[in-house]
Amino acid sequence: MRPYLNHATTRPSSSATPPYLPCYHHSHFLSPKTSFIPLFHSTKYPTLQNPKSPSYPLQDPTNFPAFVSLVKASMASSASSGRAATETKPFSVLFVCLGNICRSPAAEGVFRDIVKKKGLESKFNIDSAGTINYHEGNLADPRMRAASKRRDIEITSISRPIRPSDFRDFDLIIAMDKRNREDILEAFNRWKSRDKLPADAYKKVRLMCSYCKKHDETEVPDPYYGGAQGFEKVLDLLEDACESLLDNILAENSNIHGS
Repeated sequence: MRPYLNHATTRPSSSATPPYLPCYHHSHFLSPKTSFIPLFHSTKYPTLQNPKSPSYPLQDPTNFPAFVSLVKASMASSASSGRAATETKPFSVLFVCLGNICRSPAAEGVFRDIVKKKGLESKFNIDSAGTINYHEGNLADPRMRAASKRRDIEITSISRPIRPSDFRDFDLIIAMDKRNREDILEAFNRWKSRDKLPADAYKKVRLMCSYCKKHDETEVPDPYYGGAQGFEKVLDLLEDACESLLDNILAENSNIHGS
C-alpha cells in the first residue's frame, strides 16, 4: 500500500532516501556521481556533452544510399498518388428539370448512351434531379421510358430533388428550360451561405438547348401533358444537345481520354 504522508509524519532529512517515493524518484537517479550521457551529439550546447564519452561526428544522411533511396521512393509515391487522384476523378454532369421524371432522366439516359459508345464510361459521373421533390423515389414516366427504349436508350434513374451538395459535386448542372435554371439559381442563393458552397458555383448552371446545333429551340419543352409526339421531340433535342455537350467537355478537358 502506498504510504500516506500527513502532518503527523516526521519528514526525513534531505540526506536520507525517502522510503515513500516511487522508484523513479530515487535519489540514485539524481546523484552527482551518475554520468549523464546525451542521446544526441550537440555542438550548439557543449554543456550537454559528456567529456568522458567519445566524440561522434555528425553524419550526413545523404551519404547513405539506402536512406536516399527510401526518401526518393516515398516522394515518388506521393507524387504518383496525387496525379492518380487528379486523373481518375470523373467529370460530373447533373441534368435538371421540374420533377425529374421526364426530361432530365431522358437527358441522363441519352448522355450515358453517347458516353458509353465513346468508351468514356469510367471518365464520367452522370445523374439527374428535379427542382421539386413531388416525384421523389419514382421511376421515370413510362411514356418517356418507352420512347427512349425505341431508340435503344435505357432510363433507370430514380427521381430525387436537387440538393446543396450538387453544387460541390458536379462540374456542370444542365437545366432543361429557363424556369428550371431560375429555380436552380434561387436554390443556390438560399443554400450558399448556410452550406458554405463555392461562391462561383452558379457558373456551373447551363441551359440544355445552348448546346444544340441542329435545332433552334432555346428550351426543352415539358412533354408531361402532351401526346407521344412530345416525348419524341424531347429526345430529338436531347440527342442533338448531348452530342455537342460531350464534344464541348472533351475540348475543354484534354485529360479525358477513351479507354
